[in-house]
Amino acid sequence: MNDPLELLKDLISRPSVTPDDAGCMELIAARLEKTGFRAEYLDFEDTRNLWLKRGEDKPLFVFLGHTDVVPTGPIEHWQSPPFEPTITDGKLYGRGAADMKSGIACFVTAVERFIEKHPDHRGSIAIMLTSDEEGPATNGVVKVIETLERRNEKIDWCLVGEPSSDKKLGDVIRVGRRGSLCAKLTVHGIQGHVAYPEIAENPIHRFAPALKELTEEIWDRGNAFFPPTSLQVSNINAGTGAENIIPGSIEVQFNLRFSTESNEDSIKRRTKAILDKYDLKYDLEWRLSGKPFLTDKGDLIDAVHAAIDSVTGFEPVDDTGGGTSDGRFIAPTGAQVVELGPINATIHKINENVDLKDLDTLTDIYHNILVELMI
Repeated sequence: MNDPLELLKDLISRPSVTPDDAGCMELIAARLEKTGFRAEYLDFEDTRNLWLKRGEDKPLFVFLGHTDVVPTGPIEHWQSPPFEPTITDGKLYGRGAADMKSGIACFVTAVERFIEKHPDHRGSIAIMLTSDEEGPATNGVVKVIETLERRNEKIDWCLVGEPSSDKKLGDVIRVGRRGSLCAKLTVHGIQGHVAYPEIAENPIHRFAPALKELTEEIWDRGNAFFPPTSLQVSNINAGTGAENIIPGSIEVQFNLRFSTESNEDSIKRRTKAILDKYDLKYDLEWRLSGKPFLTDKGDLIDAVHAAIDSVTGFEPVDDTGGGTSDGRFIAPTGAQVVELGPINATIHKINENVDLKDLDTLTDIYHNILVELMI
């Protein structure tokens, strides 16, 4: 029961590609109900969400995770079938091994061990799981938090089991994340024959100087906690496929990962000013994926540092790098949020894996965090 490896192997064997949970949550709920947790499914559309809670008193400590995984990519490129957990040279291979079924297996096991030793712990412990973190994240944690907020269930501390570690387990913890703002831009021109550019209008040519300015813009210079805001173009599409036709439009998708020195409104305003400067005819759609957040020094960060030091003997680095996580939906409620999980070197890759020895280490760290905060 208290072995993270066996639970992890069971989870990997379930092909839970977003938004399919493939029975992972039922497996976990069945285990934790035996230790006094009450399982509540908060499903929205095609997304399965699980809220497991033990106790009703404050403070409320929450482990947060997602059971969904990204697609495997070409299966023939894997050294072993991605949904058949396989141990080779001290590593466990399979889709979701690092992102983030190992985090789930370790915190479920840590909770079981903690409650076995401390059944009368103070406060309440909860586990929140979703099957929509790797997808659009519209029916997952964001909806669960709305439900909890309506019920006035306030989270004090939230530990996200995402793969935060860099070179060795526990060397980096995420104490915040940059914001993410996505844009879909369509610049309109006039389609025509390449031999008669005078009666056409090439949107690629018209947009090129604006694109250069957007990519060279200094949005901010960051601060002590965040790097400068960065704009990256992800997709450009134009043309019919024929070599003798000037396209009628160009579609560009770009993303800004922004620090706390910028905000959604200022980025939109400055982008519009650049586009208007070149007198473009365009449509622009925005989607805010998440606002930046930062957890100040406090009980949770102190407990995580103490737990890592007690198990590994070294101090982690507090960091805000990487992509987004579901922690962005928890932080605005006032909760302290920290991300701590396995090494992220193979996440989303072919032959994703986790080091076997890290499983017990991570479980011990999670257990010690509970000891620091809940006794």
